Amino acid sequence: MRLKRFLGITLAAILAIGLLAGCSGTKGNGADTGTQKPDNSAAATSDTGGNGSDGNDPVTLKWALWDWEATAYYQPLIDAYKTAHPNVTIEYVDLGSTDYMTMLSTQLSGGADLDILTIKDIPGYANLVKQNHLEPLKGYIGEQGIDTAKYGGTVEQIQVGDEVYALPFRSDFWVIYYNKDLFDKAGVPYPTNDMTLEQYDELARKMTSGSGAEKVYGAHYHTWRSAVQLFGILDGQHTILDGEYDFLKPTYERILKEQEDGIVMDYATLKTSSTHYSGVFYNNSVAMMNMGSWFIATQIEKVKSGESQSKNWGIVKYPHPDGVEPGTTLGTITSLAVNQKSENKEAALDFMKFVTGEEGAAVIAATGTIPAITTDEVVNSISSIEGFPADENSKAALSTAKTYLEMPMHEKSADIEVILNEVHDSIMTENTSIDKGLEDMKTRVQQVLNN
Repeated sequence: MRLKRFLGITLAAILAIGLLAGCSGTKGNGADTGTQKPDNSAAATSDTGGNGSDGNDPVTLKWALWDWEATAYYQPLIDAYKTAHPNVTIEYVDLGSTDYMTMLSTQLSGGADLDILTIKDIPGYANLVKQNHLEPLKGYIGEQGIDTAKYGGTVEQIQVGDEVYALPFRSDFWVIYYNKDLFDKAGVPYPTNDMTLEQYDELARKMTSGSGAEKVYGAHYHTWRSAVQLFGILDGQHTILDGEYDFLKPTYERILKEQEDGIVMDYATLKTSSTHYSGVFYNNSVAMMNMGSWFIATQIEKVKSGESQSKNWGIVKYPHPDGVEPGTTLGTITSLAVNQKSENKEAALDFMKFVTGEEGAAVIAATGTIPAITTDEVVNSISSIEGFPADENSKAALSTAKTYLEMPMHEKSADIEVILNEVHDSIMTENTSIDKGLEDMKTRVQQVLNN
């Protein structure tokens, strides 16, 4: 999964740190958040439960997470919460990013006294639900009046049966990056925030020119299956876990035709050469590229360092099928849950509510990271970062209408992912036909689902 900050520091500068999130961080518990000025508001005197039932007794919450030192928003979130809850101390337990969800499961199964749990991925989340480690939240969501619509539909997508066990606090979603200089040179109008898939294909064809080292490709698809397959689920009629995959045929036909016509780079060549998507955008080789919002900060940083020659760039919303609302896209989420065996459950729930709510979203956005709730304040915060494209279309692209998870909730999602990746490779390298590949995908996934 993939998913960065500013507080007086630019988003671009911080992303260099954010990229370290794939490396193991320091383990520890005992972040000293200092003493903050008490807040006499109702929030400050609310019942925090646990060993602080009157709202004033000391309460210590242990927060399981990864890469404390490489993540900009952890400490600001703790500081902001403690301002209104001076009796609450948050201690972090850094389990490292490598096999984080496995480590978390092991800790909980061993009876670790963790209270707040950061959820990194869907397969790991499904496993924790299955092991009965997570506090059910549906009743709490109703009691607190939490509007799950603010999360763009992702809460419903992590529902298990009729219950929900986590709430999102971070989100990354797919947009289209484009090179304004290449469009200006070609005399072609920029892409818009309301493009159908057919219009995107037409625009990519218009923007393809030259040959050899001077060739400009109209679009670019990285070798992840998500860069191609997931166009097929934007209409909301299917999921990648259906066990039936004929709906992907039009997507593969369109993109393989673009590949055949030289509109996009050859998949097999990209795969064997391990070409990174960032490089082809940096060197002005592609006019448009579909990629996640995490690349915004990288691009800003690389323009400043001189590594990216694509200095005049922008973003627009993801292209969509006919009849689908603009701003419908794909994404990944990072969530918070509460240990069902927490001895400070009410206080832990309150902290989760803060982090995953609009107040937490504002704190997260102030570090340059995109939160799960994208209010006007969040959009204004991120778009004001130095180096972010200074046009209204790019700013508007930060607002989404509906976000479908790249991998939906399912206990067998990890096994299905392997199959989807293997068949995608076979189709894109034309080692198998689209029809045969999709039939193979169907057979193998259904075997997994039925076992």
